[in-house]
Amino acid sequence: MCGIIGYVGGQSAQDVVVAGLKRLEYRGYDSAGLAVLADGGLAAAKRAGKLVNLEKALAEAPLPAGTTGIGHTRWATHGAPTDVNAHPHLDNAGRVAVVHNGIIENFAALRAELAGRGHDLASETDTEVVAHLFAEAFSSCADPAEAMRQVCRRLEGAFTLVAVHADAPDTVVGARRNSPLVVGVGQDESFLASDVAAFIAHTRSAIELGQDQVVELRREGVTVTGFDGRPADVRRYHVDWDVSAAEKSGHASFMLKEIEEQPRAVADTLLGRVDGSGALRLDEVRLAPHELREVDKVVVVACGTAFHAGMIAKYAIEHWTRIPCETELASEFRYRDPILGPRTLVVAISQSGETMDTLMAVRHAREQGAKVLAICNTNGSTIPRESDAVLYTHAGPEVAVASTKAFLTQLVACYLVALYLGQNCGTKWGDEIRTVVRQLSEMPGSVARVLGAMEPVRALARSLADHDTVLFVGRHVGYPVALEGALKLKELAYMHAEGFAAGELKHGPIALIEDGLPVVVIVPSPRGRSVLHDKIVSNIQEIRARGARTVVIAEEGDDAVVPYADHLIRIPATPTLLQPLVATVPLQVFACELATARGNDVDQPRNLAKSVTVE
Repeated sequence: MCGIIGYVGGQSAQDVVVAGLKRLEYRGYDSAGLAVLADGGLAAAKRAGKLVNLEKALAEAPLPAGTTGIGHTRWATHGAPTDVNAHPHLDNAGRVAVVHNGIIENFAALRAELAGRGHDLASETDTEVVAHLFAEAFSSCADPAEAMRQVCRRLEGAFTLVAVHADAPDTVVGARRNSPLVVGVGQDESFLASDVAAFIAHTRSAIELGQDQVVELRREGVTVTGFDGRPADVRRYHVDWDVSAAEKSGHASFMLKEIEEQPRAVADTLLGRVDGSGALRLDEVRLAPHELREVDKVVVVACGTAFHAGMIAKYAIEHWTRIPCETELASEFRYRDPILGPRTLVVAISQSGETMDTLMAVRHAREQGAKVLAICNTNGSTIPRESDAVLYTHAGPEVAVASTKAFLTQLVACYLVALYLGQNCGTKWGDEIRTVVRQLSEMPGSVARVLGAMEPVRALARSLADHDTVLFVGRHVGYPVALEGALKLKELAYMHAEGFAAGELKHGPIALIEDGLPVVVIVPSPRGRSVLHDKIVSNIQEIRARGARTVVIAEEGDDAVVPYADHLIRIPATPTLLQPLVATVPLQVFACELATARGNDVDQPRNLAKSVTVE
């Protein structure tokens, strides 16, 4: 949610900030603004709606030229998306500007306290109190970093803060607690942002900020301290993708680009995972073999699309390791008092590494003594840093809000974790692991074949653009695929869509079937799960007998489904557990095309944000 950028250097701050905000639009937002320090003062502009509204305002009334500035795209929490509630927020004297991601939980008490001292707060936001508190603190210490530390010690909740003061014209100061913030280090210039995408056009040298840290940016470098004022150790890293990876590269949308990138993303996730003897080598997994051998239960926690990857992980982990596995919605996990202990391995899946519900689940698990392994796509993010181990997916930047390539790479990472557990626990022989790894290495080609045959799927999607409902059914690993297909349609097309386990149809959902209703069926391989295959063929017959329009996804050579499919989508034959890697792709294309036909913005669906950093 929201996007932040701060800049100190020799370039036009307005140009750098606006360009950075454009690269953060994918995060989801409903207003935008910026502030620039110039001529001994501070100038700001902000507008509700899309960034283009701010750009139009700046074209009509440009801000004074300056080389220090901050900017923000807001996703409303406290107060409606209006010009007044948009960030940055200023103090009464107009000398301080603050932008903020997250939620300040004690803002009401702070607001009342400030009002009692004569402060006039104009907005409905929790953020505005920070601008006033920062102004008070700076007036007594004249040090922006110390002022920020004093403010942070008074705040409760999750927040990223970035501020400037007109009396410190060459300084930007930022702070983070439970919300992402990363530093970019250039040549005689420095950056702060909620995502490296904001400054990747300028530098690929980054510093990850830890929990409860304050950073002071100047042209010549950065200084990082804890909220207590003590110097903090920092870790520098090199961003391994460049600005071209965050561009559309000729595609109509980022989502289409990212769907097309999936063969490469899957291949990159597998790269370097096997040593010369054929054994798995997961370098980022910092758990000793004896710790893995002691695991007697695995719990996967995740949200949304990542939760569907976790559901598939359960099948693979239990099948390959014989260790019991539970899959939990992270938002519910800690509230049901889960049974955890030192022999429990919690696998936390998050594309951004900042998903607040998942982060809170990770912290709860560690408090209970469990080991935590994170599956993540974002280097240096909070969840990997607070976990005992991490497996990065190396999918590259995913800009579209609704996840596609991150989901497929999460699946690959889940398979690798399952095999790695099997390797360490002795439930899989070396040759068995090598066979599965070889099968996984063939999947980029299989995904590419699916993508090369999607025109009939696009045509079908366009023909269904005026429908109100689509149902999805599957069995075994096809059930989470059905859930993911329904979620994509909800996210992108704003349609009613539901996913069901096919065996549950007769227990209620079959009442929804009516004449002409599109029902998508994911069919398991007849080779690996012949009993399930026969049962789902029966399900298709039941659905079709009640007048539904059946859309059947089945592997090449499966002729048993042909008589009952109004629309047949072929996918390459794959081992049963790996089928989601190819079966999901047509559903992504289907949802994207249908949403486009309905005139929707597939990159930035309404009400959604890329990184959900509040509970």
